[in-house]
Amino acid sequence: MEESEGRLSKPVAVIACIAMTLFYVAILYAPTLILRLPPPQSYENFMIRRFICAAFCSVASVIFCALVLPITSGEASYSFGVYGIRSDHFWQAMVFPLFLTSLMYAGSLMLKSMLLVNKWKEHRHQEGEPLLGCIKSTLLSLPGQMSSVASNVLFWRNFIVAPVTEELVFRACMIPLLLCGGFKAYNAIFLCPTFFSLAHLNHMMEIYSRHNYSLLKASLVVGLQLGYTVVFGSYASFLFIRTGNIVAPLVAHAFCNYMGLPVLFVHGKGTD
Repeated sequence: MEESEGRLSKPVAVIACIAMTLFYVAILYAPTLILRLPPPQSYENFMIRRFICAAFCSVASVIFCALVLPITSGEASYSFGVYGIRSDHFWQAMVFPLFLTSLMYAGSLMLKSMLLVNKWKEHRHQEGEPLLGCIKSTLLSLPGQMSSVASNVLFWRNFIVAPVTEELVFRACMIPLLLCGGFKAYNAIFLCPTFFSLAHLNHMMEIYSRHNYSLLKASLVVGLQLGYTVVFGSYASFLFIRTGNIVAPLVAHAFCNYMGLPVLFVHGKGTD
């Protein structure tokens, strides 16, 4: 992604990013604090409300940036391209970042593969079914499993709503603002994740009140999460700037949500 020709002042760009961060967090609590809606009756209803709020925030952020950014061209392709929404080099923007991200999870992927093979071996031993039969039965059961997963609200949160809305707000909108504000690309890569991590501070009060953690324990949990979001945010910002395509950080985001924290070591059998 090239630095924009138009210019904003650096304070305006930073203030705009802070405003979007605060709005992204505040809108999640709008149904109960502002609209005074009754508390949701189930966790699914609670998450659906948040999905709607996050989607509204994303659309509002795109419109806000369109008003603030000095976009001179009226062509739709150019305007969408500012946000990394483009169709050219789509597969490269998906495959290469996914491959690069998987390198960080080499240990986790190897562990998952070994557990899957062991599961097949145990099933073959118990049922007396050959390995190819186990693989075939696993493949045949995939449609039903995928249907069950797709109806899970956590699936939509982790792999659809959170990646799409967060990448739109914290990468597609904020990075053009910072570049137009005169920040260098490497400065934007390390500055943008600061706003991304601040948007997760609200988790501290949720963990503190919902899980009855002590303030110190809640601070440690959220501190670890903030550290991870800063590292991932820098990586996602690099992908966005390097490719100029929102698909690159989006697929990396969904993949990291699936994998969780990388596995650094595993206790073998017989170890303490």
